[in-house]
Amino acid sequence: MAALFTFLFVFVASSAAQPKIVVKDMKGRTVTLNGPAKRILIDDGRVMLAMALIHKDPVSLLAAWPKDINRLGDLTYKAYLAKYPKLADVPLVASSATTFSLEKAIASKPDVALISVNAKLSDTEIKQCEAAGIKVVHLDFFVEPFKNVDSSLQILGDLIGARTKADEFVAFRKQHLSAISNKLGANPKRPKVFLEVHAGMTGECCNAPGKGNIGEYINFVGGHNIAADVLPASTGKVNLEYVISQNPAVYIATGGPHLEKTGGLVVGPGYTVERARASLKKITERPGFASLSAVKGGKVHGLSHQLLNSPLDLLAVEALAKWIHPELFGTLDPAKTMTEINRRFLVVPLEGTNWIDLR
Repeated sequence: MAALFTFLFVFVASSAAQPKIVVKDMKGRTVTLNGPAKRILIDDGRVMLAMALIHKDPVSLLAAWPKDINRLGDLTYKAYLAKYPKLADVPLVASSATTFSLEKAIASKPDVALISVNAKLSDTEIKQCEAAGIKVVHLDFFVEPFKNVDSSLQILGDLIGARTKADEFVAFRKQHLSAISNKLGANPKRPKVFLEVHAGMTGECCNAPGKGNIGEYINFVGGHNIAADVLPASTGKVNLEYVISQNPAVYIATGGPHLEKTGGLVVGPGYTVERARASLKKITERPGFASLSAVKGGKVHGLSHQLLNSPLDLLAVEALAKWIHPELFGTLDPAKTMTEINRRFLVVPLEGTNWIDLR
């Protein structure tokens, strides 16, 4: 009898020691969990990178993911697979870029579905997920990153019982961003910048950020994003004639392994400086680009697209600051920041040539 009483006491005490988790997601929805999530569905592989900043085994938490290797980069995927072989067996669901599959989501039996704010998920589907016992939480690492990355990481930390570690990275990120804004001042001279995303993906020019997305980074580091003047959404297309008419002083391209087959910009893990630079040079040799002041002046740069849409965007911000205002940030060293992130946070180190200059 005494043993039974002791067991009941320990059970009740342990249950009481695990309070409910309440978060407000990036669409303002209040979501309550009975304890830390053990099985999580994600609709963007880069959320795993965010998890890898604050949890020692992010793959152990995955109930389902889109296996969107193009967003991670092939070598980054292989690095995670080598450390966490169970990643190969995680059930597959649709990515945020495609139509949400309610059937696959329910079949994977997650505690929580982490859904990007730009994903194609209706209110009806959210209710159906909840009816199946799946809590839906919206995060935003894409649409308004400067506004929402820190909060999204902290929400993620709350959900998996890693808020302290999330707060530590947020403080680290804010410290680095404040160093840039403080040095830049309130009213910097803003050179015209054209940033082409997925440069060379197709024969058409040009995919670009508008109001939001990486365009926010350009604005933050004291540049004038010429695409934002004509694109009302966070991303879109501008034609080459417009770019030529604006004659930007700085040209930046993003790319990665996903552009290998199209002859676009290749940069990131697995690519040497020489290979990345050669592909960047090829991008600038397309018709019309030679006339740009940025190309004539040698202010041409390449950035791994895989640095975007996760808290690792800090590295992209530092690279942009160096390129747009070299007179202020010539000594800024994103490589040093990457080394510190690898040492203090990431369970799988980020490696490779993630940014490149034409000269």
